[in-house]
Amino acid sequence: MESGFWQQAGAIAWPLAIALALGFLVQQALSSVSRRAKAHVATRLRARVVRVIATPAAVALPLLFLSIAVHATPLPSEWIARAQHWLSVGVLLCFTWLAVRAVGAVERRILREHPVEIADNLRARRVQTQARVLSRIVQGGIILLGISIALMTFPPIRQLGTALLASAGILGLAAGIAAKPVFGNLIAGLQIALAQPIRLDDVVIVEGEWGRVEEIGSTYVVVRIWDERRLVVPLQWFIENPFQNWTRTTSQLLGPAFLWLDYRTPMAEVRDALQRICESDERWDGRVCVAQVTDADQRAIQIRLLVSARNSGDLFDLRCAVRERMVEFLNTSHPYALPRLRLRFGRVKPDEMRERTMSEAEFHGATTSPGAEDVNEADLAEAPARDGISG
Repeated sequence: MESGFWQQAGAIAWPLAIALALGFLVQQALSSVSRRAKAHVATRLRARVVRVIATPAAVALPLLFLSIAVHATPLPSEWIARAQHWLSVGVLLCFTWLAVRAVGAVERRILREHPVEIADNLRARRVQTQARVLSRIVQGGIILLGISIALMTFPPIRQLGTALLASAGILGLAAGIAAKPVFGNLIAGLQIALAQPIRLDDVVIVEGEWGRVEEIGSTYVVVRIWDERRLVVPLQWFIENPFQNWTRTTSQLLGPAFLWLDYRTPMAEVRDALQRICESDERWDGRVCVAQVTDADQRAIQIRLLVSARNSGDLFDLRCAVRERMVEFLNTSHPYALPRLRLRFGRVKPDEMRERTMSEAEFHGATTSPGAEDVNEADLAEAPARDGISG
């Protein structure tokens, strides 16, 4: 009886041991191939393909060997069916993993072929945005599909799914309400990928914050603020709310620098000085360099120095430089042009206090409203008749 037990144990153990040994050897070989391919992944397409396939295959092939070995053992058929079911689920998830890695590899290929580290990167940013957003959506769909298929292989879950479909009215409505943010962000992601109101590296103003679009995920956008903070915004927000995009079609921008100066400011010399400042600064793109009087009050006039630059970063620095150098120029060459408050002290002379006496006619003319409120002689003659007064 003992010999029969050991024979049966050996009949079960040997196929499993051989499968595990083969799986281990295959896993080690594929891991070695993946490590070698990593050294050439940046230059060779074959190495990138091998690296994508090798890791999921290193898990799927041992599971496949175990499934074959379990079928060759003298275990009860119910045990064999259950073990093969779990192993087949593992292989299915490995194929799902492989599909996700393949989509990621295609995305990386597109990103490599369209770098944004160039001067005119508008098309590259457009392509990268579409690739990143669509890749996240496709990967999410593949994962959801793979897990759904794996769960549907279990009979209790399949029966539960059938029952839920039979009563899907209220449950579907509740699920739809609960999943509204998820589906809203999913649809917003598709809209952003196709219409592209924002792209990677776009300069945007969101909630009053200036920053660049650093990452576009499947549910949110990360905006890198100028002081290195990160603003995380749901995708749906960009569809439902207005925002500023400074690089929608081009990165070129105009920007003003305002100064309050005295009324005696020589505008011709200010314009000449502004032109010299712009021409001596490499951040100016040569398009706009204008000085205008845009406002005036009882003490000073407002000067707008309008300049242009290739991008928002250069524009901000150029505006600061123009403001600083213009103040320096005025302080050196025309100090009287700087704003000042004028006060007059002293006694008033007697002749300035002498009042001019006006005649009655002059007073009447100076205080009479012209036009419609004048009264002529015809109106005065007709007035008694209108009022019912007879002579």
